[in-house]
Amino acid sequence: MKVKNWVFASLIGMMLMSSCSENISNKGDALFSQKQYEEAVAEYDRVLKNNPKYFKGLYNRGRAYEELGEFKKAEKDFLAAFAIDSKNTQVMMSLSNIYQKQKNHNSALLYADYAVQVPGAPAMAYFLKGRALHQIGNTGEAMKEYSAAIQMDKNFGQAYYYRGMLKIATDKKKSGCEDIKAALKLDFKEAQMALEKYCK
Repeated sequence: MKVKNWVFASLIGMMLMSSCSENISNKGDALFSQKQYEEAVAEYDRVLKNNPKYFKGLYNRGRAYEELGEFKKAEKDFLAAFAIDSKNTQVMMSLSNIYQKQKNHNSALLYADYAVQVPGAPAMAYFLKGRALHQIGNTGEAMKEYSAAIQMDKNFGQAYYYRGMLKIATDKKKSGCEDIKAALKLDFKEAQMALEKYCK
């Protein structure tokens, strides 16, 4: 009887801990959405102290670190999240993006490539692969990936912009300027400067 009571009490305790983790994580998420990134990190730290393999806490703390410009800490959290769920495209894309920011383009390409291999991968995965290929000078393959992203999402202004800039750099000015104009119509602000500089 005592053993049964102990097991039952343990299960209740675990459920409460899980519930508390969710509540604290939600508080961290709210702080993140209010751009209070340092406070969000502190909340995620509290969750992860009791549950170090809590996927959502690791990933979201990584995002907060990324917003704070602490890319190495973000990378560490994303890699820990990836170790827990190696099929999660969001984590793969975040790793690709964080490596891109650190100018580690080969690693950026690696994780973007992992992401596009997952069935149902979003347009952003193809865009990130395109960006990494673009950075290492593989312009032909980069063009294909930007085009794949646009085919999946016709309103992807950033993809039009980078494909346009790549076209202009590879002597396809007319087609490139069409992409720049499309990016501007989709409210991608950086396209305005490119339009004025290259497409007069």
